[in-house]
Amino acid sequence: MEKIKESDVRSSMWNEIKWKRVDRYIHTLQNRIYNASKNDDLAEVQKLQKILMKSPSAKLKAVRKVSQENRGKKTSGVDGVRELTPIQQWKMAQEITLDGKAKAIRRVWIPKPNSEEKRPLGIPTMKDRAKQALAAMALEPEWEAKFETNSYGFRPGRSCHDAVEAIFISINRKERYVLEGDIAKCFDKINHEALLAKINTFPAMRRQIKAWLRAGIMEGSELFPSETGTPQGGVISPLLANIALHGMENMLKEYISQRPMRDQHGKAMGKRQKMEQLTIVRYADDFVILHPRLEIIEECKEKISEWLVAMGLELKPSKTHILHSRLSISGKKPGFNFLGFNIRQYSIGKYQIRKSKLALNFRTLIKPQREKTQSHIRQISTEMRKTKDPSQLLLRINPIIAGWTRYYRSAVSATIFKWCDTWLFRRLFEWASKKHPTRGAKWIRTKYFHTLGNQNWVFGYKKIADEQLITVKTYTSTFIERHVKVQGDGWPSYEIGYTGETV
Repeated sequence: MEKIKESDVRSSMWNEIKWKRVDRYIHTLQNRIYNASKNDDLAEVQKLQKILMKSPSAKLKAVRKVSQENRGKKTSGVDGVRELTPIQQWKMAQEITLDGKAKAIRRVWIPKPNSEEKRPLGIPTMKDRAKQALAAMALEPEWEAKFETNSYGFRPGRSCHDAVEAIFISINRKERYVLEGDIAKCFDKINHEALLAKINTFPAMRRQIKAWLRAGIMEGSELFPSETGTPQGGVISPLLANIALHGMENMLKEYISQRPMRDQHGKAMGKRQKMEQLTIVRYADDFVILHPRLEIIEECKEKISEWLVAMGLELKPSKTHILHSRLSISGKKPGFNFLGFNIRQYSIGKYQIRKSKLALNFRTLIKPQREKTQSHIRQISTEMRKTKDPSQLLLRINPIIAGWTRYYRSAVSATIFKWCDTWLFRRLFEWASKKHPTRGAKWIRTKYFHTLGNQNWVFGYKKIADEQLITVKTYTSTFIERHVKVQGDGWPSYEIGYTGETV
């Protein structure tokens, strides 16, 4: 496609693009890159990456992703650009190329959930975001062929629930010691030279990534150098962080395979047996390591600390703990938290053992983390205090409830959902009573609470125009549905797409 002249650009050109055809073309090229990387054919990988990045389809997709699809599409960088018209989108798609240049990022500070701390968010310009999306399209399939099996964060076709399910499979019928780890300021401290050496890409891509890493940080009116880290907020930052942390699982398994170990009968263990006992599950900069022996967990903690030094990283002591899936150790409660879930093994009685026909005296349950439930309840309460209009109230809280229940529906959440429904009913009745302080309970029940089928006391309101009843989203209306873990490796199918799920 030749470069379009400004006089020839029409506002309808962007809307006339056949996006399904664009997506299929990009996916086909990415699949070829993935297969070439699997076969260790670096020359073919780089050849296909260059074809992809010069493709008009990929450039159009990159601009669409950052200007229409991404959650932070209306956040401006140092250039102040917040939105693009269809004409501007079309023109940007003709102009973006990996030219080795980058503008400084704009830094904003956002509060961490359930904490007084704030974390920095670096926002590149719209054009730099489009260039990053284009580069990520080319790099992602190459590295998907290399990434470790139990790495789940910010990867296409993988989610938080896959990581949690991998842990459940590992400890369902086995007690394990757990190293719950967190890397301190992972995105801010990655060593640039070590990262660029690890990526090992062709010169044009290397120069462009280096330009993004060294672009500088604009905070207010001051410009600060960016000597380490890949700023959160960039489209390519999650991929670069995954590349930086790639190899952790393989390093630990290699160490375990060479370490002399004996089983409970004193017999020397084989390499495969030793590796099967160790489980490492990582989601971005959070990870857990599971093993039946405490000394192995302690050794793994030391090995990871040493391995992270090469990338300029370190473990965060306040969030790195050694726990047990069933027992209390060092005054710490049984079980552990990961990605908003509490994973723990509960003791069961003799009758339950006979009934379940298992020779186990415990059961592994995954539940919503208590702190996350409390945070969600506080969020609903805050939204209720903001409005006295029932229509606006339901517009605010229904999406929050729907999203929270969808996230936790794969866990043992039925009891929590029932408790939340009881709390929500009481809170809504209290809200209605404060809105109408001179009215009695019977009047409030008639106005705001309705009967739907076999459900009584359903909060809602009727639209005046068409008498349509709009009701609150209840927690128990979301059915419990167990998650099926992603199977094996491979570039995800066209239908899955490129977006992942995050906490």
